[in-house]
Order: sequence, then structure tokens, then C-alpha cells
Amino acid sequence: MQVKKIVTYVAVAFVVFYLFTRPAEAADAVNGVFGGIITGANQLATFFTSVIR
Repeated sequence: MQVKKIVTYVAVAFVVFYLFTRPAEAADAVNGVFGGIITGANQLATFFTSVIR
């Protein structure tokens, strides 16, 4: 359990460090993740719309 907690803290610290040292790149990464989620949701909506027809 301690290893998981340490890994979580290190990951959070890395994210905070990345946000403060490279904010433009961090914003691009977040936009890419959300863009992928939106694209996947749109593809699922298209699939289910096709199935229903």
C-alpha cells in the first residue's frame, strides 16, 4: 500500500511541475486528451444511431 501512495504522490508532483514549467505544452496535452474523448463519444453515438435505425 505504501508503494501505491508514493507513486501517486510522485505522479501528482510531476503533473504540478509540468504545469508550472511548461504550461502551453500541458494545455496542449489536456486538449488532446479531451479531443480524443470527444471523438470517441461521437463515434459511439454514430454507432448506436446506426444500430437503432
